[in-house]
Amino acid sequence: MTAAETDRALVERVAKGDRAAVRLLFMRHHARVYRFVARQTGSELMADDIANEVFLEVWRQAPAFEGRSEVSTWLLGIARFKALSLLRRKKEDWIDDDDAAQVADGADTPEVVTMKEDKAAALRRFIDAMPEEHRTVIDLAYYHGQSVSEIGEVLGIPVATVKTRMFYARKKLGEALKAAGYDRGWP
Repeated sequence: MTAAETDRALVERVAKGDRAAVRLLFMRHHARVYRFVARQTGSELMADDIANEVFLEVWRQAPAFEGRSEVSTWLLGIARFKALSLLRRKKEDWIDDDDAAQVADGADTPEVVTMKEDKAAALRRFIDAMPEEHRTVIDLAYYHGQSVSEIGEVLGIPVATVKTRMFYARKKLGEALKAAGYDRGWP
């Protein structure tokens, strides 16, 4: 049994209320989660608090874990969300109402939002029209955040093949966007 399978089995045990399984996941992944959050926040104190909260969240969310990603990826996703939420809250605490009134609204205009939505829809159509081998690597990389090595593992192909497929898929997407009149990047 691989470590990933063991992690998934532990999450299944956690979903059934097994506290020992949470402790095992904690021992296995706490250092990685802690380091990740410390880099995100720049604070060891925040990292320690958030890392602990991640495993409380695992306890609560284990029944909802669908296994579409590795357990470690799921844990880092929870950690990232918690770190961003804490940083956002902290930033909100620092600004008083007078200062907040002086902050320019950096949100996109309705026109830009519409342009982005149109381009995103076109991009999705172009991706859906691609051969499956290209569509799959794009989907795993950009919509599921998988690394090249993780994609190779998921698809059971060499990393070099993933890179080649990614190269040709991006090239085809760029050509399709250009032919449709879209510039590279977002408006």
